[in-house]
Amino acid sequence: MKHFVITVGCEFGSGGPEIGKMLAKSLGIEYYDRDLVDKVVEKIGVEKHLVEEADNKNFVPYGIETSLGTRYANLSNKVIYTQFDVIRKMAKTSCVIIGRCSDYILKGQENVVNVFIYAPTEVRIKTIMEKMNLSERHAAEVIRDYDNALHRRYKYITGTYRGDRHNRHLLVDSSVLGWEKTAKFIKSFVEMRFEET
Repeated sequence: MKHFVITVGCEFGSGGPEIGKMLAKSLGIEYYDRDLVDKVVEKIGVEKHLVEEADNKNFVPYGIETSLGTRYANLSNKVIYTQFDVIRKMAKTSCVIIGRCSDYILKGQENVVNVFIYAPTEVRIKTIMEKMNLSERHAAEVIRDYDNALHRRYKYITGTYRGDRHNRHLLVDSSVLGWEKTAKFIKSFVEMRFEET
């Protein structure tokens, strides 16, 4: 197949990163997830914990020393701008990119397939309980907090909603087929989308 990019948006606990990793491996292409944060840190020279905080909040002030004294700016905007740049560079080769508003950043490009993975709340809670060794109540709280933060961030950057069908080419409930078969299903979709005619 020709050069292509798959962006994967997902609900926390729906298996998006795991499915994306399987997908990238089966297609023999690059996979990018949280390591994007490290690339941003490296590029802008900000401490990792500040970048992670900016990645999860819309406004994180940081001080810049000037001749007039300390001035404050929004670190979140700097992180977002840098992530835009990094994602555009990553997309120059075939890859799977998890989250980071990559569907929005690469909007309008013909070689991109935008996927959104979701699952029923009870399935997500069970997944997080097992993955993070949490009680049912605590897992539900973690999911709620992650969802709220991700929704706010996506809305702040794009002006629209994460799971909006108008932003995606394929929406899939990972609980129907399970993670491995969902990865195979998405792979088939991508192969049909980019098959040589």
